[in-house]
Amino acid sequence: MSRQPPAFKTVYTKIEQITKATCSLKAQGIANEEMATIDGRPAQVVKIQGDLVTLQVFSGTQGIGTDVDVIFLGEPPTLRVGPDLSGRFLNAYGQPIDDGPDLEGVKTAIGGPSVNPVRRAQPSELISTGIAGIDLNNTLVTGQKIPFFADPDQPYNQVMANVALRAQADRIILGGMGLSNDDYLYYRRVFEDAGVLEKITCFINTNDDPPVERLLVPDMVLAAAEYFAVEKKEKVLVLLTDMTLFCDALSIVSNRMDQIPSKDSMPGSLYSDLAKIYEKAAQFEQGSITIIAVTTLSGGDITHAIPDNTGYITEGQLFLRRNTDISKVIVDPFRSLSRLKQLVIGKRTREDHSHVMNAGVRLYADAANSKTKKENGFDLTDYDERTLKFAYDYAQELLAIDINIDMEKMLDTAWELFAKYFEKDEIAIKEEIMSKYWPKNIEDGKQKTEAETGKNTSFH
Repeated sequence: MSRQPPAFKTVYTKIEQITKATCSLKAQGIANEEMATIDGRPAQVVKIQGDLVTLQVFSGTQGIGTDVDVIFLGEPPTLRVGPDLSGRFLNAYGQPIDDGPDLEGVKTAIGGPSVNPVRRAQPSELISTGIAGIDLNNTLVTGQKIPFFADPDQPYNQVMANVALRAQADRIILGGMGLSNDDYLYYRRVFEDAGVLEKITCFINTNDDPPVERLLVPDMVLAAAEYFAVEKKEKVLVLLTDMTLFCDALSIVSNRMDQIPSKDSMPGSLYSDLAKIYEKAAQFEQGSITIIAVTTLSGGDITHAIPDNTGYITEGQLFLRRNTDISKVIVDPFRSLSRLKQLVIGKRTREDHSHVMNAGVRLYADAANSKTKKENGFDLTDYDERTLKFAYDYAQELLAIDINIDMEKMLDTAWELFAKYFEKDEIAIKEEIMSKYWPKNIEDGKQKTEAETGKNTSFH
């Protein structure tokens, strides 16, 4: 049964089937992913079989009868893109939640295809985050896609806020999925207090909002990112948190549609669903989209379907863990990896970068071996003792997520730690690099100390 409303849109009033998440009815001329309203609630077409159309109701179907009004809107989800996006906080539908005016601009469909490879340029620009554990050992490149793997109790939202404040990008676009109200207000307060709202746009879904609405957030974020990167030629950094909650929403929908689940109760389309998002990262001739996304781990399980599929799609990972020695969260140098860092290290950074990076991680690994020896009751050599002291300072001054220094300072700090605890031949860096960057003041101080120690020994 249907009738014609004044707006010349057909209103259907007979629903054939209702599940926990979907409604099905017979309709003509409907497109896949088209938006609709069912009894005033936003819904989207997810399946078409002949003239039977199935719609996903974002807020759930509870209370919907079989004779309510169903109005198809004739278009997929859209976002109005334009300068109005700057400094705004919006919901999953692109509607203001900051008491500001409605967006003005060009109505653009979200969730379109990834960038044609012909339009992509070779990533070659450094994107600095200001966090030493990333910039020094896992340097990021514009157009890269990389996740943070973190336990749910780690301060990953604070890390993402810090990246937003420190990153050398023209535009930051944040997608928050399942945020607590405290985290949402934290982001607002941090951005407002720092006076950086004009370069930031946020799409927010809190844990008070329907979980299924999270499925719209990444596409909204990326539609805005494409506008600024392609139209405005800007260097755009996209921050998504938390992709695990996004995947949980996918699971909710697939289960309620009685689809057979795959590994870890995830839908069989999980890889494609994630790839559709991450593959929007691109370097253009001018402008770029770089994606950093948080994926929280269940009990630290890296083999779960969500991080497992993510690892196949992305170009590395940043792994957060708590360092018990310094009682801080660090970017783990052993489990973190940026597969594109070689494109900028030594080319967009100082010539000694790769040498310092490799030496620092090797000495940190030696310290891990020394710690194992100590825990198992073995005697430690002088070198073992020095590596343990180095590791403490290295974590405190370079790996901790609260370290905010520029790249030059990171490299200089690493050299100072090398000279403080080791001899030149223990560092294993080429002489031409060593002679140029080895700290002269620390070397002179060590020689003076050794001379005084020798005098005192001879006196006794």
